[in-house]
Parts: sequence; structure tokens; C-alpha cells
Amino acid sequence: MGRDLGPDCRLCRREGEKLFLKGARCYTHKCAVSRREYAPGQHGLKKAKLSNFGVQLREKQKIKRIYGVLETQFRNYFLKASATKGVTGHVLLQFLERRLDSVLFNAGFAKSRTDGRQIVSHNHVSVNGRRVNIASFLVKPNDIIEIKTDVKAMDQIKINIETTKERKASAWLEADTANLKIKVVRVPTREDVAFTVNEQLVVELYSR
Repeated sequence: MGRDLGPDCRLCRREGEKLFLKGARCYTHKCAVSRREYAPGQHGLKKAKLSNFGVQLREKQKIKRIYGVLETQFRNYFLKASATKGVTGHVLLQFLERRLDSVLFNAGFAKSRTDGRQIVSHNHVSVNGRRVNIASFLVKPNDIIEIKTDVKAMDQIKINIETTKERKASAWLEADTANLKIKVVRVPTREDVAFTVNEQLVVELYSR
């Protein structure tokens, strides 16, 4: 699957707010959004008034960048959410929250979702006893996620846990940091989404 390999800090600056794509760096004075509060590029200092379409597009781009997915996959999540019973926007966020890389981030085992993606793709994670190396794998209630890897990788994950200890695990997850295990207690709700997003704008954009 393709992914954006450009500088993460430019993405935050383009959206005009911290998306916490760089882990601990986002909480320090080195954060690019704190240092340069304008969009990147030659015309970054010019602030144009956005149309309704522009506002919807920016919100969609922000959510995509928070969860690290590209357009085709994001649209597929939307189509799947549209066909699922419930509020489409809320179901869309549920799918994104249930991604395995996002679960590691929400449980505090990864400093960022990008870090979570790397842990999964390097074959360090098992779900219900089976190795899973697909970051987009969707967890479900009662799933048990475990870190099963070599000592060096485990030490790094323990460092991640220490770094993120002030950030509590999401309420829909039960994190056992001592044994490097995560239990999915329930399906995430809209209130479990830690970022300020307006998913209804995305629904309106794709419904045009």
C-alpha cells in the first residue's frame, strides 16, 4: 500500500494545527506549527478565504493525515461506513480508530500512528495468537494484541510506553504495559476520538 513519504511537519502546518504525527517532538519547542504558524510553501503566508467545498476538503485532508491513509483507502472506508448501520461519520471514525497501527498509538505502545505502522509492518505484533503485519487490520471486541518480538524491539516499545505514560490509553482499550498486551474492550465511540474533527463535512463532501 502506498503512503505519504514527505515531511510530517509540513502536513501539520498545512492544516494549521498539531496533528501529532511526530510523537514526542510535537510536545516540544521544536514543533514546526509552534515555530511557523503559517502554511508551507511560497504562498504560505497568504490566507485565502475558503469556499464551502474548500472547508470540506481541508477537513477530509486533516482526517486522512491524522490516520495516515491515502485517498483510495479513505474513500473505501467511507463507502463501507455508508453501507453500515449507524451514523456514517461516526462509523467512518470507528473504522479508522480500529486500525491496528491506531490501536498501538491509542494504547501508548507507539509514539505516533506512523510508529505504530512500523511496529506492525516489522512483524512485531500478534492478534489472538497469530502474527499480523498489516497496519490496516481492523480489531474487534475481545481481541488480544500482543507484542512478540526480540529483546531489542521490546526495549524500544518499553521506551515508547515510558515516553507516552502521561497520555492515558483510550477507554475502549485495556493496556497491560507490564506484559505488552492490549485487550479490545469494546467498539470505540465518537467520544473516544481524541482529535477535534468534523466528520460531517467529509460526509457532505463525498455526498456531492
